[in-house]
Amino acid sequence: MFANNPFAVLTDVLPANAMQIYVVLMVLAVFLGTLYDVIHKGSATYFFANWRKSRDKGRQQVGAGEMVSLAVKTGAVDVLTSGEFCNVRRRIAHLLTMYGFLLYVVTTAVMVFNYSSPATPTPAILPLLWWIGGLMICVGGYWFWFFIRVDVAAEGHSPLRFVRADLFVVSLVASATLGLVWAYLQSQSSSWTAVFFVLYILATTILFGSVAWSKFAHMFFKPAAALEKRVSNANGTRTNLPGPANRPEQFGTARRHTRNY
Repeated sequence: MFANNPFAVLTDVLPANAMQIYVVLMVLAVFLGTLYDVIHKGSATYFFANWRKSRDKGRQQVGAGEMVSLAVKTGAVDVLTSGEFCNVRRRIAHLLTMYGFLLYVVTTAVMVFNYSSPATPTPAILPLLWWIGGLMICVGGYWFWFFIRVDVAAEGHSPLRFVRADLFVVSLVASATLGLVWAYLQSQSSSWTAVFFVLYILATTILFGSVAWSKFAHMFFKPAAALEKRVSNANGTRTNLPGPANRPEQFGTARRHTRNY
């Protein structure tokens, strides 16, 4: 089961390049959705205007060398290790989901484009990494959804409560869960395989097709915003802003009420 490429046998019921076309369409949906989000919400305009304001009001100039150093710190701390999360549980859940998603997407693309035919043996490591990535998404996503969400852990709402802001994480977890179930049923030659494949494709289409309305596009904006924040701190424009709460473990702090997953 863990060594079988679940996409390879689809050529028995679908055209050989059907999944490849589907993946390309999903990439296009992410690009267009992000572009729409930028134009509709004015995210890029706001970001560059804020950057210019910070540069003009800065008490000191940030040189090229320091800018490179700040960019490296942003990548290492804010992007690779999600340093913006004060709560350890939230940070771990986010990292599990983020790296699981990257592993899941990359291995899916490699298997679909390079090993989609049963005649081309798939290296056993690829399906295994695909399973690991999917399971990481499920562990991080379900942990966040049922135990870490602010409106559940701090505000007492039902864990089944759903609002539009939850669209990204719900569709992501649903896609990974249904994909793993489909792969398992396929390995067991179950009659339910086709049903769960359709559900898997539906959840995945919602995930990538709803970028303009979900928080998916935030993953592209957050690194730039984190870099701008570091530059503002370096040139002195943020010296009058309050620092983070002294007790970030409390769900009642201002940071804890920000749903930035």
